[in-house]
Amino acid sequence: MKALLCLEDGVTFEGESVGAPGIVTGEVVFNTGMTGYQEILTDPSYSGQIVTLTYPLIGNYGINAEDFQSARTQVAGFVVRQSTSDASNWRSKETLPEFLADRGVVAISGIDTRTLTRLLRSQGVMMGGIGVGVTAEEVMERVRKAPAYTSHDYVRSCSTPTPYLWTGKPEAVALDEIGPATSTRVAVLDLGVKYNILEQLRASGVEPIVFPCTSSADALLQIDPAGVVLTPGPGDPARLDYVVETTRDLLGKRPLFGICLGHQAIAHALGGRTFKLKFGHRGSNHPVRDLETGRVYITSQNHGFAVDPEGLESSGAAITQVNINDGTVEGLRHRDADAFSIQYHPEASPGPSDSSYLFQEFVERLHR
Repeated sequence: MKALLCLEDGVTFEGESVGAPGIVTGEVVFNTGMTGYQEILTDPSYSGQIVTLTYPLIGNYGINAEDFQSARTQVAGFVVRQSTSDASNWRSKETLPEFLADRGVVAISGIDTRTLTRLLRSQGVMMGGIGVGVTAEEVMERVRKAPAYTSHDYVRSCSTPTPYLWTGKPEAVALDEIGPATSTRVAVLDLGVKYNILEQLRASGVEPIVFPCTSSADALLQIDPAGVVLTPGPGDPARLDYVVETTRDLLGKRPLFGICLGHQAIAHALGGRTFKLKFGHRGSNHPVRDLETGRVYITSQNHGFAVDPEGLESSGAAITQVNINDGTVEGLRHRDADAFSIQYHPEASPGPSDSSYLFQEFVERLHR
């Protein structure tokens, strides 16, 4: 069935539907990774976004039961050059088109994703819509009425509603029944956590207990954790006053590890600011230089905002890492409070594992 992708500037692409019927709107972004479409589809950081994959052939290894990064699909819509139903992988349980249709994801294939990506790089990301079996005017009408991406708090919609213990899967936990504190218990403030972050923590020898994004510092400290992790998540960090307040209240009380949106929350808690990037960093090959060692890491990234370096030094924070491509802040460390953060995804999924050592570094801080 015919499908249309319409951008807010009026540009329209015509292709074929490879998912569910309907009309969806969202911020149109692109990811340059060659693999990892299942992880991308289920990554909460993509909430509210129509994701374009620049790699031309998508779906060739199908969908499996192990690579989900949350309990549901998170993208607003999906755009590919070519989708295949011919999946070849011993772990595959269903094809990508079957998965998209079953999970209600509106998706389009057969468009020139290179042209679309070049447009987004030159003009910047913008709102858009995908429509199946409808006219361009019907899609554009929905796009015109859609609220701006930065006007919505997407974190609340993808955070856990209740605390849970991660043991390889979410397990409900009554906080008043938790036993005596241990040196391995960690509170995780869920701003849109990926399962592999929790797996990496567990593999590092800690016990992650995940809390809703609206939890206060007192609620997290109630379990007497050895440390706190602030997770990645979607949207504009400047809208998350309640997260920033919790982060500010935690500074200096427990070791903090901020990842992506959690990194930005720490910057705001220290009095810093963030700004919107023209087209963001989304992919598995972003080079980051560690200013303390000079080493370069290839990182997995997924964010549309960055920390403004102005004013951070006076807050007591030191910039520890920068993006080689554009010089943006990729890492912070506070000189007094035991807190450090990174803008990229050390858990990968998808992407390289160069930065997985950061989980062990956090665990070592718990025992100082």
